[in-house]
Amino acid sequence: MDFLNNIWTAISTPNESLINIMMIPCSIIENILVVYMAMYLLKISATKKQKILYVSLASIEGLITLIFIPAPYNSLINYLLAFCIFKYSFKVSVIKSLIGIIVPTIMFGLIGTLVLNPFVKLLKIDYNIAQLVPIYRVSYNFLTYIVIVLIITFLKNRQLYLKVIEEIDYKTKITLILTIVLGFIILAIQLGITVYYTNNLPIVISILSFVSLLAYIIINIYSLAKVANLTITKRQLQNAEEYNKTLQIMHDNIRGFRHDYNNKITTLGGFIKTNDIEGLKKYYAELEKECVKANQLHMLNPKIINNPGIYSLLTTKYSLAEENDIDFNIDVLLDLNSLNMKLFDFTKILGILLDNSIDAAKECDKKVINVAFREDEKNNRQLLIIENTYKDKDVDINKIFDKGVTSKKEHTGLGLWEIRKILKRNNNLNLHTTKNNEYFKQQFEIYK
Repeated sequence: MDFLNNIWTAISTPNESLINIMMIPCSIIENILVVYMAMYLLKISATKKQKILYVSLASIEGLITLIFIPAPYNSLINYLLAFCIFKYSFKVSVIKSLIGIIVPTIMFGLIGTLVLNPFVKLLKIDYNIAQLVPIYRVSYNFLTYIVIVLIITFLKNRQLYLKVIEEIDYKTKITLILTIVLGFIILAIQLGITVYYTNNLPIVISILSFVSLLAYIIINIYSLAKVANLTITKRQLQNAEEYNKTLQIMHDNIRGFRHDYNNKITTLGGFIKTNDIEGLKKYYAELEKECVKANQLHMLNPKIINNPGIYSLLTTKYSLAEENDIDFNIDVLLDLNSLNMKLFDFTKILGILLDNSIDAAKECDKKVINVAFREDEKNNRQLLIIENTYKDKDVDINKIFDKGVTSKKEHTGLGLWEIRKILKRNNNLNLHTTKNNEYFKQQFEIYK
């Protein structure tokens, strides 16, 4: 009987030591809820290993900051570290990491505030008792977790999520980040004031505070959605403009082919009538080359090249190659939206390699560039292969990546040096350079 009395006394009276022990499983539960809310809210695909990694690291970090760092600094450091752990665990962008941490945190704060006032009023206790007495703290946390689980279930069943556009311009990205961070600070201050005056606030005021804060969040989410839609629309317009360029090139080629159709048929007939088989073979080879060039244009299609940034870059370089009478052949056997690297770095590498290949090919009698995007499942990698005809057969492939080394006039030689810097800071990237008597070849490898 004394044992049960001791237990009751321990859980029904202020007990800071027991509260700290109870915070360990509570921290784990909260981090699990944060993960699932972020997964459904941001539509992030995560493995079981990634989820366990985040929950483990975030729980340990939260416990350490709680014990060793005084309030309120421990909360600030806790959120900063949680952001870093989220980004590291799930390999997502800065914006997604911020939203993945801040929105669940705000939701916990809002629900906690909504539950707290009725909880202390009904039990006729004050805020300090609710926080320091284990039985009240457990009950309060349990109610908060139930409401959060209901919200997560609602998000999952309704398939409601935020469409976060990651590849946006720098100014828009900074504006979004500042909006999210400042909104979080304002909400944190408001929640702090609400909690501080909980004992004196009527339930109606608590509900009004909750509704106003919730409205603030919804308006911000709506604004983010609008920005996302505007960004998508802008990209679609850019794609349409680039695709129109492709269609114009195709139209001009077809018009040219049609204009010379009778001449071509007459020429073929002349070779046949005179039984000039060698002349016919040579002329047919030239005609076939022109047909292949026209057929290549069907690859410049946004449905095949399904990443807007890469599509825009390729159409621009194709037009540049056309101006220099270069045969530009493209082969796409890869989902360009699934690249296992930053799109910014990939387009930078692609642009530099294409510029170099165009500069080299235009100096040759035979002007050819072959570009291929491939999925190499056997070696668990993605490939970008660019080969071009070139004139300088003595080029040293071991020195071309050094800063300032170039064989082109009025060029700085910084392009390949920039690529080398990207390769050094990413351990899953490789660039293999080879050459033969006809082609100079760059094989860029992205390992998964």
